[in-house]
Amino acid sequence: MRIGVPREIKNHENRVGLTAAGVHELALRGHEVLVESGAGVGSRIPDTDYVAAGARILPTAEEVWDGADMIVKVKEPLPAEYPRMRKGQVLFTYLHLAADEALTRALLDSGITAIAYETVQLPDRSLPLLAPMSAIAGRLATQVAAYHLMAPLGGSGVLMGGVPGTGEAHVVVLGGGVVGEQAAMMALGLHAQVTVMDVSVPRLAQIANVHDGRILTRYSTTLDVATQVADADVVIGSVLIPGKKAPKLVTEEMVSTMKAGSVLVDVAIDQGGCFENSRPTTHADPTFTVHDTVFSCVANMPGSVPVTATAALTNATLPYVLRLASGDWRETLRADPALAAGLHTHDGALTHAGTGEAHGIEVADTAAVIAG
Repeated sequence: MRIGVPREIKNHENRVGLTAAGVHELALRGHEVLVESGAGVGSRIPDTDYVAAGARILPTAEEVWDGADMIVKVKEPLPAEYPRMRKGQVLFTYLHLAADEALTRALLDSGITAIAYETVQLPDRSLPLLAPMSAIAGRLATQVAAYHLMAPLGGSGVLMGGVPGTGEAHVVVLGGGVVGEQAAMMALGLHAQVTVMDVSVPRLAQIANVHDGRILTRYSTTLDVATQVADADVVIGSVLIPGKKAPKLVTEEMVSTMKAGSVLVDVAIDQGGCFENSRPTTHADPTFTVHDTVFSCVANMPGSVPVTATAALTNATLPYVLRLASGDWRETLRADPALAAGLHTHDGALTHAGTGEAHGIEVADTAAVIAG
């Protein structure tokens, strides 16, 4: 198979779909890998490394898309890339379609077979291709919050962990999944007071036990969220419902009760955000204010640490790329129900219920589409 790796064009997105090591594994199995010139520069992978690993470097994105049977990316295609998608081609990347109707319809119009990293789901309900980026985003969320608490950036001037004789910041984390636990761990490491909220009591118990009770836990109800948010110096939103829009847990009314200079980081922004006032921001312009609070809603947070993120992403996706490249995609999905859960579009048909619900589009039966 010919696998294409184009350069990412999202604002400050320095990750790339495959490392040189990933390319080498594909080349060893007889596949041809087409890499756009400069695609790996942001992740400190020069073209020469890709060539040494067995890739063919092409000068333009158009040539990569035109020549590839399967495109392996990091972020969802942007409007400039819509015309490059075509029927008969497989696209394997993050998509987050429930929050992007324009992209959903572009995928359907193109006829491309789109498989989303974020909805590949194992029997235990874990998300193996989302987990490494979730861990990075969770850790970054706390770093971002600590940074924007500084007064020159509009923050309250509170040091996350304080010093002896002063108070520490109260960090409230909404959602106890991978993002939430990683954010909480980082905040705890900075000596903040940390509260994690979730609707799963067993998950809260697990977090409390693993961290010896140093991370406080609260069951998430609307009233308790409002109470915790009003007391918080930092709120980190990390709620995820795979393939669906994130629920709006923090309303504008709640934000209006917060202390001036408090910071809210919405890691769920790829799925529409879990704060009422959230809107996507970029690394170039990451924040905006609401009622004297600072919102950070960067939609590709791991892109700011591309060396770590590209390596972690390739580690997770490469086994699936190898399987998809080894034969017909239908056979691969029939043999792997976890990967089949990632299928979103094929030949103009939408196959993911969450996306269909979000945009009012009829959904085809996934099993029937895979069966052909």
